[in-house]
Amino acid sequence: MNFETVVFYLFAALTLFAAVRVITARNPVHAVMFLVLAFISSSGIWLLLEAEFLAITLVLVYVGAVMVLFLFVVMMLDINLVRLREGFWRWFPFGLALAALMVFQMVWVLGAVDVNGGAEVVKHAADYSNTKELGRLIYTEYVYPFEIAAVLLLVAMVAAIALTLRRRKDAKSQVVCEQIAVKKADRLKVISMPAESAAVTKEEQGV
Repeated sequence: MNFETVVFYLFAALTLFAAVRVITARNPVHAVMFLVLAFISSSGIWLLLEAEFLAITLVLVYVGAVMVLFLFVVMMLDINLVRLREGFWRWFPFGLALAALMVFQMVWVLGAVDVNGGAEVVKHAADYSNTKELGRLIYTEYVYPFEIAAVLLLVAMVAAIALTLRRRKDAKSQVVCEQIAVKKADRLKVISMPAESAAVTKEEQGV
């Protein structure tokens, strides 16, 4: 067993531990932190597979942006944990059946002849760039799936913005066109008031 195999099993065990703790942690903040640990350990496995670009993207995008957003949302929301766990045992058989199905699929795939035979890992040259190879594959062989995924993400973003821009009665907003078209007579009114003497007598001063 060489050094790379030991590191792989270490990262794999850490990923499995973090994934289990994500669904078993009682505190939602702790669950998010364990999910961050699972992402970091998964990026370590990708580094062993010489996929540096995907590993860095996983850390920068998911750990650095998405999971930080999840963490702030979980910390700001007042989550009722008692109400959240009410339907646990009701949905437990369904979750157990789904987990068994996933385990069966993983065993089926790993036990296949092509996978079980195991092709040797290709050692690339020092000047090999997997980022360049990934870009070549995306924009040549997988250009249509890439464009379809981009359109789906755009539709999801537009739908999320449209759902959050609902007009509320208690919300106040500026109408720029009305502010530009306003005139002086609409905002300023000059009225005539009778002049009063500002002199104060000694009796009024209490002297």
